[in-house]
Amino acid sequence: MIKKFDKIPAMKLMVATAEGPREADTAVLLGPGTAVLFAVPGAFTPTCSAKHLPGFVQHAAEFKAKGVDRIICLAVNDAFVLGAWARDQKAGDDIVMLADGSGVFTKALGLELDLTARGLGVRSQRFALVTRDGVVTHLAVEEPGGFDVSHAEAVLAAL
Repeated sequence: MIKKFDKIPAMKLMVATAEGPREADTAVLLGPGTAVLFAVPGAFTPTCSAKHLPGFVQHAAEFKAKGVDRIICLAVNDAFVLGAWARDQKAGDDIVMLADGSGVFTKALGLELDLTARGLGVRSQRFALVTRDGVVTHLAVEEPGGFDVSHAEAVLAAL
């Protein structure tokens, strides 16, 4: 599993934009400056839609005020689903919706979660991390079923 002071793996994924999916490089998204990445098990799922993404949308200005250049939401979903979810949640331009459709980035981080028994396949654990110039400076991984350390307020407090 990735840990504090590790460099973020560089790979190409897709981001959801108003114009449709666009290729993005994790080294650029999580590279220069300060970035917050939070990951959810899936778009449109209960905790993710009711609490996790909405918290980051609500507190986006506070993150920017603390020097965060980009807030990124990661899910093992395709960019079309993340685009629809962003519109539903009114995420606007405040949150970059990063689609890890095959889970390759999540696996590279060592933060995958096997939810096959629940019919969801392999997804991401719920977590949040902060990077400065591509290096992890903070990592908070939730216990299974938890929502204590990766929510927006907890990440703000860690900055």
